[in-house]
Amino acid sequence: MRSVGARRVTVGLVCGALLLSGCARFDDSASSPFTEEPTLDAAELEPPKQRAPESSTTRPSGPCIDPDPAVVVSCLDTTGGLVELGGYALVTERRTGRILKVAPEAPPVEVARVDVDPAGDGGLSDIAISPTYHEDGLLYAYVTTASDNRVVRIAEGGGPPKPVLTGIPKGTTGNRGAIEWTSPDQMLVLTGNAGDPAAAADPASTAGKLLRVKNPTSNGNAPTEVAMSGIGSAGDICLGGDQIWVTDRTPALDRLQRIGPDGVATTAWTWPDRPGVAGCAVTPEGIAIALTDAKALAMATPDPTTYAVTAPPSVFFANKYGRLLGASPAMDGTIWVSTANKSDGGQPTPNDDRVVRIPPPTAGGGGGPD
Repeated sequence: MRSVGARRVTVGLVCGALLLSGCARFDDSASSPFTEEPTLDAAELEPPKQRAPESSTTRPSGPCIDPDPAVVVSCLDTTGGLVELGGYALVTERRTGRILKVAPEAPPVEVARVDVDPAGDGGLSDIAISPTYHEDGLLYAYVTTASDNRVVRIAEGGGPPKPVLTGIPKGTTGNRGAIEWTSPDQMLVLTGNAGDPAAAADPASTAGKLLRVKNPTSNGNAPTEVAMSGIGSAGDICLGGDQIWVTDRTPALDRLQRIGPDGVATTAWTWPDRPGVAGCAVTPEGIAIALTDAKALAMATPDPTTYAVTAPPSVFFANKYGRLLGASPAMDGTIWVSTANKSDGGQPTPNDDRVVRIPPPTAGGGGGPD
């Protein structure tokens, strides 16, 4: 869901993957990484030179070539999270466990593959890059195994993933999770309730929580601190300035929640019609939220001072790309989203699943292009 964001910011007082979001900015400073913009050292992973998308009348035709110039890549398996890295992105396939580098007018490149259990909503849910990615090439992933949900660390050069946080309860549902770095030494981990609302309320369980993980290690037992309880089906984590934004779904409603620098959690907006909130991305226009079941992108606009959301989020691009899942902001102002039309309940086209670049919605609009 978080989708699953690449430029991270320090979050004041609030915040301090088996086998190898998105998100945030309210201002220009929030769009910068902890160090310089990360790059991949391996030649085969270097992003191609950017070219302006060809118009739909001149794009080549054929299998897996989408006529829509906004589509970055087609014919993926159902996706999980993605993170945009400056003209290209890393995206996960939830069921296959693949992590792919995708860029406009280039075939996808498999960066790594993780063994996962994709039953229900499990599998490879989300990825995040190391705060020092340009130096170590490390990725972190939230995955479902045969026995649990967990966070693992994946080295760019290959080899078995290293466990960071294991033992997160697994269920027939509620296995999706999300991860985000808030500072070079602290990670946030959003866990689903494993189909058990009682576990989400149980302080002894790591299910249904937003966890702060200090100095994540590779022994599977990184210490955690609960930042928020009562999470239903996990959506995504978005960082904007000193605010943490979280999306999740409960049996009664879908939610956008916020934690301020004082550590207090508040519900910013709810959707009783349960459109399937998923990945999110904080942009200058507001908080973009992928709606899986509503097959649209929503934009919530917080007050710049109080961060309260008082007006119903606008809805854009309804029914244009199907079920949206991951979301990540790009430096050029676009929002990169991934689709999950091959998942249960979807109606895939021959070109699904896809990664799409969506221009920033116009404030006050609501329809988006047809």
